[in-house]
Amino acid sequence: MLARDGIAPYPGSLRLLDYLAAVELPMAVVSSSRNAEAVLDAAGLVDYFTVVMDGNLGHQLGLPGKPAPDVFVRAAQLLDVPVAESVVLEDALSGVAAGAAGGFGLVVGIDRGAGADALEAAGADIVVADCEELLP
Repeated sequence: MLARDGIAPYPGSLRLLDYLAAVELPMAVVSSSRNAEAVLDAAGLVDYFTVVMDGNLGHQLGLPGKPAPDVFVRAAQLLDVPVAESVVLEDALSGVAAGAAGGFGLVVGIDRGAGADALEAAGADIVVADCEELLP
């Protein structure tokens, strides 16, 4: 069904991805989902990302899931970008907590229902309602 019907990305997220790709910023997806690559492919987004750290790869590498920061740290390593110079964008409280625990340069909470206060309490440095707010 996913392959047949596809999935539509958030328009603001797509605009941010286009911008980051245009300035050649290396990007990774970190997801606990075991079908993250299929979802990205169905949404037409897979080519934006150099690294897809999904539930399968995390499991194969023996990495604990979020809120432990290990999957984010490993993704940064695979991108060859220091953690302190990396940005985590997350809409889940456990992902925000993982980014904060990992010592990332910036942790952005995306409020898609979790609530700005909860995202900040989990460790978000800033909270946005839409990724488009991050564009220059």
